Amino acid sequence: MKEYRFQIDEDTAGMRIDKCLSEAYEELSRAYIQKLIKDRLVLINGRVCKPSSVADAGDQIFFSTPDSVIPDILPENIPLEILYEDEDVIVVNKPKGMVVHPAAGHYSGTLVNALMYHCRDLSGINGVLRPGIVHRIDKDTTGAVIACKNDRAHESIAAQLKEHSIDREYIAIVCGNIMDATGSVDAPIGRDKKDRKRMCVDFSSGKRAVTHFTVLERFSQYTFVKCRLETGRTHQIRVHMAYIKHPVLGDEVYSGTKVPWNLTGQTLHARTLGFTHPKSGERIFVEAPVPEYFERILKDLRRREGR
Repeated sequence: MKEYRFQIDEDTAGMRIDKCLSEAYEELSRAYIQKLIKDRLVLINGRVCKPSSVADAGDQIFFSTPDSVIPDILPENIPLEILYEDEDVIVVNKPKGMVVHPAAGHYSGTLVNALMYHCRDLSGINGVLRPGIVHRIDKDTTGAVIACKNDRAHESIAAQLKEHSIDREYIAIVCGNIMDATGSVDAPIGRDKKDRKRMCVDFSSGKRAVTHFTVLERFSQYTFVKCRLETGRTHQIRVHMAYIKHPVLGDEVYSGTKVPWNLTGQTLHARTLGFTHPKSGERIFVEAPVPEYFERILKDLRRREGR
């Protein structure tokens, strides 16, 4: 059980307690705080907090969070499209709709469940929920993901990610016509303070994020682009393209544009992954084939343009 103590100051006075605490502790959602209040686990000046309680300056807030119970993560015989594999690392082409690692609500059917069935060993540095996982891509983003089979490989790949020496190239179809042939978006990214499930460009407290893009093909209402990540923030390409008014086609979070195709999530594919092998030192480049749904949209766009 983890305990929290918080004193209300002049800036937070007048706010509802659930809103105040969820903003003070970013790791806790407002819905979770509300549940703690409902379960009588939040105290104001030693008294049980009510759901409608409002904070006054000087109030002392105390609450505790129960220890989470992690269910057993089991191997599952889920087919994997393996792009590269040896005794140290494995690179797979993650399909659309697959979550990379278990989390609340997704304890089965994940890439980790599949890897546990396929591989005898996986690195343990990231704990029981993320064995072997060094990085991830979003549920509805397809493409190359690398996992590590031992801790030495994990440390090497993690270091390469930290120093930005891993090559990560994505392709995307974005809304609107990008006029410049190439460009870069250098804008810090942080969690949206109004909606914790979203990220946003935040120049006050966001972390540095840089995306380089190249136009591959233009259409009247869409642009086919290649994006190279210099940094690796959550939702980076999706946030950056929306920031420059060219959201990724099908993005249900960062784009309000209607889609004329039957899509599930964003049209974004991690096509190329380049890394230095943790044992041999050889530079390895792996390319994930473009998924059928992506090719189908490009073909339809070309047909519409008479190409």
